[in-house]
Amino acid sequence: MEKRKAPVFTMWIVALIVGAALYKQIDFKTFTVEKQALSALYAVTFIFAVGVLIRHYTKKTEK
Repeated sequence: MEKRKAPVFTMWIVALIVGAALYKQIDFKTFTVEKQALSALYAVTFIFAVGVLIRHYTKKTEK
């Protein structure tokens, strides 16, 4: 059971850090980003981390 908590905790940390970095990249006045390639990488990583968290918690509630 302790073995399964480490990846979930790691994904929470990744989602928080990458989400904050992505938020800082966005200019809300013009709805553009500073560095497009880096922002795309941040978005893909953020979506992956959130997807892993959602999958973990939906499996947990089914049991």
